Amino acid sequence: MISHPSRHCTVELQALPSRIGQVRRIVSAQLRYWHLDPLIDRASLGVTELLTNVHRHAQPDKLCTVEIEVLLDRLTVSVHDHDPRFPELREADPTATCGRGLAMVAAVSESWGVRPDGESGKVVWFTLPTVAPVVTALETRPVAAAPTRQPYDAPGYDEPPYDKGFKPGVHRRRPEHAPARSAVAG
Repeated sequence: MISHPSRHCTVELQALPSRIGQVRRIVSAQLRYWHLDPLIDRASLGVTELLTNVHRHAQPDKLCTVEIEVLLDRLTVSVHDHDPRFPELREADPTATCGRGLAMVAAVSESWGVRPDGESGKVVWFTLPTVAPVVTALETRPVAAAPTRQPYDAPGYDEPPYDKGFKPGVHRRRPEHAPARSAVAG
């Protein structure tokens, strides 16, 4: 079942490898629809890791619900399953082929956690900020000088036609803008 009220999406599934890829595509499409494209990679990685944990560890079944919700300036991704055992964040052996899922969720998210869900089951969740940091002024910073040729050094150019205020070796950083948002709900 998939529901899409304005800024909330729920997907119920059995956490099998083929379904995990489908949910990742649903999450990506929903974030595009909400104009939250910059969050797609991190949200997709996080939900993949949480669903993989359900697939590998959850008992008595692999049934779960994925919820994504935007409240104020936070995207919350939650995975509900029927196993009351909480996952543990642990340090994986460098040669291990698994065991890094929660560490990756912690690394890409703003916050994460686990809470009980009813008498049996749990919810594992993570959040991502939806608002880009505000940059109030243009910043300039020197760039490490590498041997370069001057622009317009071809024959016939006596003076480089620099824009007013442009200096070689200095780059201006543009402020990062928040994603465009529609005034229409949804």
